[in-house]
Amino acid sequence: MTFTRMDAYLQDNLDASLAELSDLCRIPSIAAQNTGLQEGAESVAAMLKKRGFTVEIMPTGGAPVVFGERKGRVDKTMLIYNHYDVQPAEPLELWDSPPFEPTLRDGKLFARGVSDDKAHITSRLHALDALLDAEGELPCNIKFIIEGEEEIGSVNLPPFIKAHAEKFAGDACIWEFGALDHNDVPIQFAGLRGICYVELSVESLSTDVHSGLGGTIFPNAAWRLVWALASIKGPDERIRIPNYYDNVVPPSARDHELFAKLPEIADEYRQRYGVKEFLKGVTGGPELRIQETLLPSCTICGLTSGYQGPGTKTVLPAKASAKVDFRLVPDQTPEDVVAKLRAHLDAEGFSDIHIDYLGGEAPGRTDPDDPFLQMVVQTAEEIYESEMEIHPMIGGSGPNHAFLHYLNVPVATAGLGYPDTRAHAPNENIRLDHYLQHARHITRILKTFAG
Repeated sequence: MTFTRMDAYLQDNLDASLAELSDLCRIPSIAAQNTGLQEGAESVAAMLKKRGFTVEIMPTGGAPVVFGERKGRVDKTMLIYNHYDVQPAEPLELWDSPPFEPTLRDGKLFARGVSDDKAHITSRLHALDALLDAEGELPCNIKFIIEGEEEIGSVNLPPFIKAHAEKFAGDACIWEFGALDHNDVPIQFAGLRGICYVELSVESLSTDVHSGLGGTIFPNAAWRLVWALASIKGPDERIRIPNYYDNVVPPSARDHELFAKLPEIADEYRQRYGVKEFLKGVTGGPELRIQETLLPSCTICGLTSGYQGPGTKTVLPAKASAKVDFRLVPDQTPEDVVAKLRAHLDAEGFSDIHIDYLGGEAPGRTDPDDPFLQMVVQTAEEIYESEMEIHPMIGGSGPNHAFLHYLNVPVATAGLGYPDTRAHAPNENIRLDHYLQHARHITRILKTFAG
């Protein structure tokens, strides 16, 4: 009876919740550009206060963290982690509607940050509204931790969590995101890879030079950088930094078992991304999933040097730079990767290549068989009419290690992303049916958690 009333409330008040979400999405809270962050924090704080939460906007070394707490009927505490910052919207010309003017069409809401991560915030608040309407109180204590730097690597969050571990203490944590696959089957991601993001740069001359003058007598920064990059990873896709794999924990028998249960994804990737072939000769199956998530990677994210405009400009570049990310698996750490990268470049004769560490975070995993994670999985089945898939890891990264390490809580994912959500890309969107399903799922999670 209670869930019937809650579900009716969620449906009847959907438009009001989407209006609240749209207001939040109009704020260009872009961490990479340091814009709109204070406004984003204040907006989220006001939403929590509206639900009777005691709220603090807490300073960090960067964007503030919004902390909200409200007591519930049972003295068990659920942590809910989200972020109010978003990715830059560029390239703007590829959007079908302005990125910060939320637009409804075809059962979807389009806006920058609508999926990552603002709809996750408001759909969870929508669920709390339904719980309060039905019962007049929350089933358990709830603490929201909502940061503003997730999209730039949560650079200040881990030490912030460590410093306030007693204040943020809880029994379990719902993570900021979740997703459904291309068949609308919900996914449980039990862990996230870590990341080490660096910029490599070199300056060979004080100024660019005519290539006819310098091409055979002056060092070329672009070539220096290309050669340095080629020393880091070979055509076999193996990272060549000495001892790089020493700390890598190999996939377990349980990991292989869980991945073997998942549906084939290779054809979906081929169709969606135009993939002609996967690396290392992998064609699909569990091995593709394992390679995607449980092995470390090294990706050149961007290269900058010389002239790239229309026509020709015969120039020898004085400077060159590249942004590179290393995705990490247990038990690698960003600090160890940077140290090994520096030692490798020096040993290969590239001591002139400068490393600027732009941020990173360690990988983190919850046991897929943890009772809390299993409860989140089981409560999803009624909502989605499908058994939740359990993925031991996801290829992406986030600051879950800080919650696992400093707060000692299991972390489970639940959310409303889907394969065409286009997070980080033009025309980011959510489906309204997923928004409603996620809110319903949160009501079940909290009620079951409280017992």
